[in-house]
Amino acid sequence: MLEVRNLVKRFGAVQALKGISFCLYPGEIVALLGPNGAGKTTTIRCIMGLNRPTAGTVLVEGRPHTDPAVRMKVGLVPEIPTVYGLLTVWEHLRFVALAYRLREWEARAQRLLQELDLWEKRNSLGNALSKGMKQKVLLSMVLLHEPDVVLMDEPLTGLDPQAQREFKQYVLDLRAGGHAILMSTHMLDTVERLCDRALVLKQGTLLAEGSLDSLRARFHLPSSTPLEDIFLEATRAEATGAEATSAEATGVEATSAEEPVPGPAPTQAEQPPQEPGGRKEGR
Repeated sequence: MLEVRNLVKRFGAVQALKGISFCLYPGEIVALLGPNGAGKTTTIRCIMGLNRPTAGTVLVEGRPHTDPAVRMKVGLVPEIPTVYGLLTVWEHLRFVALAYRLREWEARAQRLLQELDLWEKRNSLGNALSKGMKQKVLLSMVLLHEPDVVLMDEPLTGLDPQAQREFKQYVLDLRAGGHAILMSTHMLDTVERLCDRALVLKQGTLLAEGSLDSLRARFHLPSSTPLEDIFLEATRAEATGAEATSAEATGVEATSAEEPVPGPAPTQAEQPPQEPGGRKEGR
């Protein structure tokens, strides 16, 4: 459903992504792992078109992600659950329906709110909602237009245990429905229980990819090794290999890597989002 080919993103002299490639398939949950600054959020923003890639290709069902007809096939649940404080829950869904020009959307909206235990809150303002409820509102907004690919950037951060359990169950339901899900998270125990594969990023480079069993085999670890140890071994071993490869590079390559590379001027979408009370923030 989603194919990322040699994705590169530079912010001036900083190369945030260094030619990463991966695929997502129907009915699977893939974890996007890495330390802070690894490039996880940048990857998601490039896929969504919020950041313009410096180089590389993003395809959704074989078509460029910039194709307007393709944009409806991808949805994003961002890290910070920002909603419009003076809109009700129902008005948030109406806003999405108008933006995507959806027809006969009311029945689906009602079903989503009921499934997410938000139906009783449909007339509540965004300012009156807890963080967990705001996260559910965003998820209902994403799913209203029925995207095939769902991107989630740290969706469980700040949620209480009950809200986390409900959210994780809904993610499993999405997988059962054939959706492809890419989830960026630091919660490795959640990855072990939910995800089919993991992508490990560090400093903009894709270090390792595969199921937990295949990653254990790759690094010659026992079958009982937890994901935390696999992650630490991947970042340690692959970083050591990358340093060795860099030392063997030619002089021309080393010079070009150190010189600042001018990037494209930031688009309006790459600027920090406005406060939720403003009507200029887009979805």
